[in-house]
Order: sequence, then structure tokens, then C-alpha cells
Amino acid sequence: MFRKLSSYDEALEALERFFPSSPVGVEEVSISDACGRVSAEDVKSPISIPPFDRAIVDGYAVKASDVYYAEEDRPAVLKTLGSVKVGEEPKISVSKGCAVEVMTGAQMPKGADAAVMVEYTERRGEDLLVYRSVTVGENVMKKGSDIEVGETLVKRGTLLSPFEVGMLAAVGLKTVKVYKKPRIAIVSTGPELVSPGEKLPPGKIYDINSYTLESSVKLCGGDVKYLCRVEDDPEAIRNSLLKAIHEADLIVTSGGVSVGPYDLIPKVLDELGKPGVILSGIAIKPGKPTTFALVDDKPVFALPGQPTSALLTFYLFVRPVIMRMAGMKATPLKRVRAVVDRRIFPAKGRRTFVTVTLRRERGRLVASPVPKGLSGAIKTLAKADGFIEILENQQFIDEGEETTVYLMKSLDEMEVQT
Repeated sequence: MFRKLSSYDEALEALERFFPSSPVGVEEVSISDACGRVSAEDVKSPISIPPFDRAIVDGYAVKASDVYYAEEDRPAVLKTLGSVKVGEEPKISVSKGCAVEVMTGAQMPKGADAAVMVEYTERRGEDLLVYRSVTVGENVMKKGSDIEVGETLVKRGTLLSPFEVGMLAAVGLKTVKVYKKPRIAIVSTGPELVSPGEKLPPGKIYDINSYTLESSVKLCGGDVKYLCRVEDDPEAIRNSLLKAIHEADLIVTSGGVSVGPYDLIPKVLDELGKPGVILSGIAIKPGKPTTFALVDDKPVFALPGQPTSALLTFYLFVRPVIMRMAGMKATPLKRVRAVVDRRIFPAKGRRTFVTVTLRRERGRLVASPVPKGLSGAIKTLAKADGFIEILENQQFIDEGEETTVYLMKSLDEMEVQT
């Protein structure tokens, strides 16, 4: 039998009280491996960008005062001294009445304070005719105008994207300190499970949860270091959990948490170490058998075996803990407002989560409950765009009523019908 069911709010309080809220550690990685990692430090620029005044057009570096009165019918005439190519240090300086040819991105020679676009010039031997005036600084990107030396480029806690990685490369940084990815173990129980790709014997099913949970762990910043399936045998479960606890920072199991004779996970967890099981059973639907434990200071989340229940409870309880351990902010799932297209009833006395699909009708989002079936139904898992939360004291959500949908996919990923 279940112990006394904890409320959903009590389960959330247990997450805050018993489980880690800080990163597991810091490591230094190459910027090539930094995308998707979380910065563990404020990163300051060691140089200015650009590191020199540079031309932003193909043309000529000049003194603006020399071409101040230049017009199409009265060009300024300057003497050309040579050219500066991209990537080379200028060996020439610009004196009064002179010009130096420059290419886009080239360092401006000393003495020049502007650049004239080549379209407004004409070469006649060593003479340069300039048909348009420029102001000081025109067509020149000043040193440090993009990034100043000592400027903070990345704040601690930033999830590094290709854009931040590009900034680090631009200032010459080869490595960056990031938070270590928490090591996660996934243990799926059940004698009926077979690996995808293997022949499916009678009475067996392909293992779904190992792969949906592994993918979900990666999306929230974790690194799956141990993945196994084990039959419903106390000693086999015990050995697998001991190995998982030894190798990982956090353990997720699926199956074996209900009230059947082969639902052994809570009992084994209680035997492995104190405090053991923190709560077993939450007043939610789906996901009632969900169990939290703490063994050797390692969080253990024992989730139901049904695929939809396992994934939903992962999003509700496991995701925020892994994100905090990875140095991320445990941001709530993104939400949208949508109207429901039928009346939805909750389970009596339980916080109810109803998976829905989304579509657009007349400029608004409409949520439709995924057709009811067993909580292990595969289509339920694949079709769901998000879920609706119904409180314990709510009688129902009425047809046409607007409610909040918590997204399990981004709107870009969805096939939102119009």
C-alpha cells in the first residue's frame, strides 16, 4: 500500500527542502565545447574590439578637413601614398593633402580620421579626385567601439549560445569556465522491456522510458552516465541502484513504484541508506506512485512506468532539480493562454494534469485534450503539445474557458493548425 499521499504542494516543498539547489562543480572547457553550457564566471574582455580603428568601406583613408568642400563639380585633389590591405599593419601615415587606399576591415593608417567610399573617387595617376565630403569618423569603426577592454561579455549563469561563443572567440579566449553537467543515471525496471532494434518476443514491449527520459535529461543540462534496464528482482534492483548511486549525481528510475507485488523500488530505496524514501505517492493524476528518496546525499526520483506519467512527472519534479545542478535557473515551463474546446473534469481530490494539443482558430489558440486512453498510450505521449493544470478544488474547466497551457514543446516545434 502507498504511504499517506502527499499533496502536490507538499511534493514541491520537499524538492526545495531535500534536494540540491546549487551546481555540482566547475570545469574549464574549450570554446568549441561551450555551446549549451552555463558560464560559471563573469567573463571580461582582455582586449578592445576592434583592436584598432578600421575602415568599414573600400575606399581611401583621408583627413576629413582635406575634402570638406569636395563636390561633384569641384572635387578635392589628393596625392595617393599607397594602400593598406586587410590583416596588415599600416607602414604609411596620412599627411595633409594625401590619401591611402584601404579595404573594408583594414586598419586605418595614422593621421587619417575618415574614409571616402571608392564610388566617390577617381584615380588619375598618383592623384585622387574626391567628389564628396566626409566628416570626422565617417566610414570608420573606432577602436573599442564594439567591445571595450575589461567589458563584461558574459555574466555568470548565462546559457552559452553560438553568439556568446562567437564573442569569446572574437576577443581571443580559447577556454571558458562552465558548470559541470550533473551526471544522471536512468534505471528502467520490468521484465517486459526490450531494446529498440532487437526482435520483439511475445509478451514483450520496446523500452520507451529510457529514451524519453535520456532525451529530457539532455535538454535540461544533464549528462546521462549510466543507463540500464533491470528485471523485477530485489537483488538486481539493489545492485543497479548501488551502481547508479556510485556513478551519478542524481538517479531517475521508471516503473516498480505502484502497489503490485513486483513494485519493489521504494522498499529497496529504504534499505539502501538514510533518509531513504522521503515521500511515496503524490495526490496527482497522472503520476500518483511517484516517489522521492535521498540515498548517500544523492537525489532519487522513482517515476511511474507508464510513458506519459513518467515524462510528465519528470517535467514537474526532476527537471527543475537537474537545471539547478547544472547551474541554470529552474525556469518554469513556458506558458500560453488557450481556450479549451470541451469541458474537462479533474480526478477527485487530486491535482490533475491533462495533456493537450494546440491549434489556431480565428487568431486564438485552442486546446484540445488528447483522446483518453491508458496513461501508457504512445499517441498520448507523442501528440501532446503541453498540459493543463486543474486544481484539487476545481469542479471542471468549461468549454470555451480560457486557461493556461504549460508547453512541453516550443510553438515552433508544434504543428499548430491554422
